Amino acid sequence: MNSIPIELKSKALETPNIPAGVVCADQTSVLDALKEGQNINLINPILIGKKSRIEEKADEIEFDIKNFQILDVENDQEASNVACNLAHDNKIKIIIKGNIHTDILMKSYLKKEFNLIGGKRLSHIWQMSSSKLNKPLYITDGALNVIPRVDIKLQILKNAVEFYKKLHDIKPKVALLSGTEDPIESMPSSIESRRVMDLANKENVDAFVYGPLAFDNAVSSEAAKIKGISNEVAGNADILLVPNLETGNALSKIMVYFMNACAAGIVIGGKTPVVVPSRADNKVSKLASIMAAVVASQE
Repeated sequence: MNSIPIELKSKALETPNIPAGVVCADQTSVLDALKEGQNINLINPILIGKKSRIEEKADEIEFDIKNFQILDVENDQEASNVACNLAHDNKIKIIIKGNIHTDILMKSYLKKEFNLIGGKRLSHIWQMSSSKLNKPLYITDGALNVIPRVDIKLQILKNAVEFYKKLHDIKPKVALLSGTEDPIESMPSSIESRRVMDLANKENVDAFVYGPLAFDNAVSSEAAKIKGISNEVAGNADILLVPNLETGNALSKIMVYFMNACAAGIVIGGKTPVVVPSRADNKVSKLASIMAAVVASQE
């Protein structure tokens, strides 16, 4: 199991004990990550959900939560609403999904009454780290926007660049993925990638942006050289903007299961970052995702 990147952990701990709302906290894997986070003063969690179930699950992993605030609510939708209201009132800085479906939580998040969007488009981003990589690789969007339009891809790109710069002091290199390095009509994602690149350059997005690029040309300097592709991004991408959710989802899971990567994934673009881990994610990935959300919440 790969460990959490040092730069992510150190940046997250610059603002210790961030208040966090944990929605439907009756899940041992999430509580286990909270336990680790509590040990390093990462967050100050507010546990939301059925109190008896939360206490039962905490006991299973010998996690002492008697000093935590627990908001006893009966159902998932109410728990989501409570968390989003806390975010609206600035009582929490991040939201962590527990034993609840993501769509229920995000339905609450999108309600106008909580005012958590602010006119921007929400997107999901993963920071993928592995001993087989020479640097973290960021993948967006493999969890929220299914088949985004060009204008939405541009907002996804902007969200990713903003998050990246909270962790790194360099201008990111963004590869707009497709199945080819040339725009061709028979592959719509290649045409869209070029349009996103043109719009990013027109709007002076503070990043090196290039597309379309196939995956090998985006991450392998040797592959890019063989194909005669020479620009700031090719072979050395920091951020991969995928053409659709399926591509990003598959790519991230391939890295987790075949490269033993640590996947830190969060929803960004709103007032309050949201941790939306998969039920299959291990404790390290869930803790890394919480750290990523803490970083995203920093001014």
